[in-house]
Amino acid sequence: MAASAEESLELQTPGSCSAEEVSAPAPASPRDLEREEEQLVPARAAKQLGNEAFKAGKWEDAADHYSDAIDMAPPLAEEGAVFFANRAACYSKLGHHQDCVDDCTSALTLQPEYVKALLRRAQAREALDLPSEALEDMRKVVELDPSCKVAVAAVPRLEAAANAKLEQQKEEMLGKLKELGNSVLGRFGMSLDNFKADKDPSTGSYNISFQR
Repeated sequence: MAASAEESLELQTPGSCSAEEVSAPAPASPRDLEREEEQLVPARAAKQLGNEAFKAGKWEDAADHYSDAIDMAPPLAEEGAVFFANRAACYSKLGHHQDCVDDCTSALTLQPEYVKALLRRAQAREALDLPSEALEDMRKVVELDPSCKVAVAAVPRLEAAANAKLEQQKEEMLGKLKELGNSVLGRFGMSLDNFKADKDPSTGSYNISFQR
């Protein structure tokens, strides 16, 4: 079942890391925190306008408001991830899938374990016919939130799509190699069809024979 607008725009709690995993950043001074909070006030107001437009189905207006929030927010503020993810939701509704991917990536730069951003990016990547990349994101979603039914159901489908596309790419590559081989052999009045490969079942090796 599709998530409601409120659920789609819900702020996620950022993931935590142990001290052994990353170096702790230098603590912000009280003045820095105060300045950041001051900058976030108008950004949050713009986000609220975006939320109202989103709920009304005005995707372009909502995207504009989220853009304002992004511009107003401090560049490294974690809360900015929500502004990017919300604008990505608008782009998804508008069918601007690459823009959706780009905004989700920006959100994940600020909050690497932001589940909704991962899920949206996976869906946008699938729409762009990038099943391997979408699968990577969906697996991460399942790892972070095993209860996400959308992601759990998508993983087998994306695995099949990724494998099918890989096989298609292999066929296309072999076709191009065959064309190249035939263009070279054609100078001698031959083609790859003149060569037959027989696999030896005992060794797994191939014997190549020439046929007229």
